[in-house]
Amino acid sequence: MTTKGNHLTMNDRVYIEEALNENVALIKVADRLCKDPRTISKEIKRNRIVFGKMRRTGYIGCIHQKHCKEKDLCSAKCGRKCKKCTTNKCYPICEKYTPKECIRLTKYPHVCNGCPRKPGCMFEKYRYIARTAHETYIERLSTTREGIAASADEIESLDRLITPLIQNGQSIAHIYAHHKDDICCSKRTLYSYFDQSLFSVRNIDLPRKVKYKPRRKKPSQTLAIAKHRRNRTFKDFTRFIEENPDFQVVEMDTVHGAKGKKTLLTMFFRNSSMMLGFLLEECTNEAVGGVIDGLYKALGTDVFRKSFPVILTDNGPEFKSYERIERDVWGKRRTYLFYCDPMASHQKGRIEKNHEYIRYITPKGQSFKDLTQEDITLMMNHINSTARASLNDKTPFKLAQMLHDERLLEACSLELIHADDVHLKPSLIKAK
Repeated sequence: MTTKGNHLTMNDRVYIEEALNENVALIKVADRLCKDPRTISKEIKRNRIVFGKMRRTGYIGCIHQKHCKEKDLCSAKCGRKCKKCTTNKCYPICEKYTPKECIRLTKYPHVCNGCPRKPGCMFEKYRYIARTAHETYIERLSTTREGIAASADEIESLDRLITPLIQNGQSIAHIYAHHKDDICCSKRTLYSYFDQSLFSVRNIDLPRKVKYKPRRKKPSQTLAIAKHRRNRTFKDFTRFIEENPDFQVVEMDTVHGAKGKKTLLTMFFRNSSMMLGFLLEECTNEAVGGVIDGLYKALGTDVFRKSFPVILTDNGPEFKSYERIERDVWGKRRTYLFYCDPMASHQKGRIEKNHEYIRYITPKGQSFKDLTQEDITLMMNHINSTARASLNDKTPFKLAQMLHDERLLEACSLELIHADDVHLKPSLIKAK
């Protein structure tokens, strides 16, 4: 049997049919099914079916008979009230005639199941059949969930709000986070409206709606541990974090353009999802070390060690000079550097995923040769001002203000972009 709050099942309806056939009281049926008596009564009345016609061989009293004042309906013109006439039956020609209903149909059980007078009954007959009732319920449940639960005016209002923001490259998660009070549906319903093409923009305009191509699995290979990776492997990283759970992790990677030496160095803070970007003239050890030196000098020893205690990167040749990153010019340790396993970019998957935002603004295959550090900083400000569903509809910048030192944000020229001004299209850089 079901519990309170759940829909009736097929077994519940079978029990209701059996109870009706045996004339079980309504309160007992409701107690057995853990339902309100009104729920059972409505279920029976809603799903009963007609299985017999009203017999016209006999007279069924009229509901107006007690107060009826009709006279001379027939040709006799006797002047007497028709309800007292014993000669002619006037109910077939009376326009006001409304036959009485069976008392079993006007209140519980509302059907003829279990009625001992069924064979000679002249009333219209109703019956409750569990299988038919359940099929009707399934069909009704499906029908009520179809279509659009919004008026044409509401859809038009949503279109005016959402279309310009989507055209700026904003995601639905970002729009919903900042316009929740203006949107008359849930986030999931909003995606359904896109599937039904109700807006001027389509699924193809959504940054992440288009599915990725299936990734090919590469065969696992066993490689010897290179010198720079000794005591800095991913296993060492996991063990180090277990021993130092308060240390925040910064993932580091590079993004390459086309036909040029300029490369983008990115740093991703796991605790806030904030990303930093630095334009490298060349993708070399010295260029990466120069960025680290610049941050170290701008932030100072204490703030740098607090902001970059652990760095996790891949095995690119630009990161192989671990001492250039880990230690300052006097040989003092300023951070701990670890490497992912070869061909295991998923071990720093969050920064890889976050690179999607960069590709919205600088598509793959586009050269970085005409970009400046100001362009990269502007790009990062828009990316960090984009709300994320994974952050409970907060932006990385807002979390960074709570979790990081203010000097880090100032040194990297990070600023919050207003929600409606966030732009994640190539025109962001071109319109500069």
